[in-house]
Amino acid sequence: MAQEANHRRLKIIAGADSFGCALKDSILEYLRSINIDVEDLGTDSYYSVGEQVGRRVSAASTTVSDVEIRGLVACGTGVGVSIFANKFPGVYAATCLTTGDAENSRSISNCNVLAVSGMSTAPESAIEIVNTWLNTPLKAPCPASGSKPWPPEIESFIDNSVSEMSKIGVVGGGGESTVPTETCAICCLAKSREFTPVEIMPGGEMKIVREKPTSAIVRFKAGSVEPAHHHTFGHDLMVLKGSKKIWNLTKKESYDLEVGDFLFTPAGDVHRVKYFEDSEFFIRWDGQWDIFLDEDLDAAHAAIAKEIS
Repeated sequence: MAQEANHRRLKIIAGADSFGCALKDSILEYLRSINIDVEDLGTDSYYSVGEQVGRRVSAASTTVSDVEIRGLVACGTGVGVSIFANKFPGVYAATCLTTGDAENSRSISNCNVLAVSGMSTAPESAIEIVNTWLNTPLKAPCPASGSKPWPPEIESFIDNSVSEMSKIGVVGGGGESTVPTETCAICCLAKSREFTPVEIMPGGEMKIVREKPTSAIVRFKAGSVEPAHHHTFGHDLMVLKGSKKIWNLTKKESYDLEVGDFLFTPAGDVHRVKYFEDSEFFIRWDGQWDIFLDEDLDAAHAAIAKEIS
């Protein structure tokens, strides 16, 4: 099988939407039966599944490991999931409806995410497609070559094209991804954090490091104020640096927080914040991040001045 062919342990990251989940489950059952490691991300919308699998395969493509990570995505047609997976550098997703498609995708483009159609492909055919995809190496004879060995000039072209494809989505080809990793990062190392301004909160910056549930690192400059606001979801907060005061206007309570302090704010509670030092904190929402202002900045400054005086 494929794991023996390239001498690397193979792991498949899989996901599907509701139209592709039955086919995905059948394929994963087969992959497990031939001792291939699989991670099932479950069932979600086709764009979410494509993004999740694409992100994971993209991250693995820049990591040296004895494990080869590939992806499997399924939706009604196999098209939507492949489009979203392909938005990430180092991901080459292809929709394959036949074994010939699978051969071509591997031989020519080194496809590392297989997209299949839950509405058009029977489980038996899908397993044939998967087997072909698993066992066809780059530059192997395939239908596009008339199933004959590629001539040297075509082999050279394929080698160069794969190298050039790996630079798509990378600034200057130097390895820095242009994918907006500020929206979600698999691993957020301090040395590579890039914060984006919180436009409606002057002095504030945020880096979201995980989505659904959302985790983020947020920092504010000394003297900054968060006007009264609320969120759809409750959130946990831990102070990493500096000090701040939070007024929970819904509960008519206030909290003075310093480094190491933790606070949970329930969903919908209106709260206002004042930063006394340059501050940084980790925050985790029970769901996605959102924010709704309940007052403007001038009103917040006036209320805090009155409260503190």
